[in-house]
Amino acid sequence: MNLRSFLEQLENKSELTRIKREVSTEYEMAGIIEALGEKPVLFEKVKESEMQVVGGLVSSKDLIARALGIEKTQLLLKLSKAIEIPVSPKITDKGECQEIVEKDVDLTKLPIMRYTAKDGGKYIASAVAIIRDPEYNSRNMCFHRLMLLDRKRFVARIVENRGTDSALKKSGGELEVAFCLGNSTAVLLSAATTLPTGIDELGMANALEKTELVKCKTVDVEVPADCEIVLEGKITKEKATEGPFLDLTGIVDKARQQPIVEIKCLTYRRKPIYQTILAGRNEHKLLMGMPKEPTIFNEVNKVCRCNDVYITPGGCSWLHAVVQIKKQNPDDGKRAITAAFEGHKSLKHCVIVDEDINIYDPSDVEWAISTRFQADKNTIILSDQPGSSLDPSGNLTEGKKATTSKAGIDATAPLTTTGKGFTKEQYIKVDMKRFT
Repeated sequence: MNLRSFLEQLENKSELTRIKREVSTEYEMAGIIEALGEKPVLFEKVKESEMQVVGGLVSSKDLIARALGIEKTQLLLKLSKAIEIPVSPKITDKGECQEIVEKDVDLTKLPIMRYTAKDGGKYIASAVAIIRDPEYNSRNMCFHRLMLLDRKRFVARIVENRGTDSALKKSGGELEVAFCLGNSTAVLLSAATTLPTGIDELGMANALEKTELVKCKTVDVEVPADCEIVLEGKITKEKATEGPFLDLTGIVDKARQQPIVEIKCLTYRRKPIYQTILAGRNEHKLLMGMPKEPTIFNEVNKVCRCNDVYITPGGCSWLHAVVQIKKQNPDDGKRAITAAFEGHKSLKHCVIVDEDINIYDPSDVEWAISTRFQADKNTIILSDQPGSSLDPSGNLTEGKKATTSKAGIDATAPLTTTGKGFTKEQYIKVDMKRFT
């Protein structure tokens, strides 16, 4: 369902907090969202803009599942299938996102937030970027944080050697782009998922739920027809300082020279609702990390039976994973480690456990490590591997791809055991009503 339909559902269930008093985009709004624990909130009166602002819509797996119309337990398989079998979306003639068209752009009228005192400027952290790869003539969708420069320009953080950066290099350094705000949860999740080169992430969104597109007014790109706001423009060869800004780890990212984006057209729905997320908090983590669970799941299933995958919040929802398998062969644990690193290239540490371990309970996972793992026999250590620029302990040499060392822990029990065994003994279940 689109953003407005989901807001209506939350409103009907009294799960949407409305802030009626005037709120500033300068630090105050971010502070309120965090104080509410990132629960869904709608700011009705914003000091710096006529637009309303919503936050907290993807702050838990329960909310994400509900927005997709499924149970939380169905998320992994639903995402996995959409990744494996994307469905090409229909392009329609008209879209709600184009009810109003403005070519005299003034970005300062948007409720763009300043999150912390260390921010390099006002930022959009929730913009979904859509570009067309010149080699494959295919759409690519992803997130780029945008720091406001002036009425018509942003500077965008574009990670090196990823989709947009690769397309920029192919096109000679300039590229048409559309930034979409106020998207469905299906679009947000798909934008956060890395699909093979040439595969359209909007096809994944359409596989999750019907997602029709509309052609932009001034650039050769299609966007979700029911999103709230679209910024049409061009990524230029000109660069400016971007940052500092809070990244996924909760650490302030450094300033660097990044491409300037010129916005030449703004389209939006009548009375548009601007969607925000808090950098380094739950929404950011879930949008980044959760789409990697099905990619790990799919890879591990190629080598053994995988039951479940959890990208852990303690690992910044990016660097650590726990993988539950049904062990059938002695080397399944180690094969699963190798497959997990293939399924998520930025993964730094992973733990493989058996079916009786609750991967969402850190104590249970630690118990498996303490009782079923021997460091000299059950560890895979990989040195000088491609890593994540989010990891401050990695090799982050300027101009080069980040590298790191990786470790996989096989905390599965041996198939044949001697001595004490590896299974927890259970007490009998007692009906306490008989004794109270």
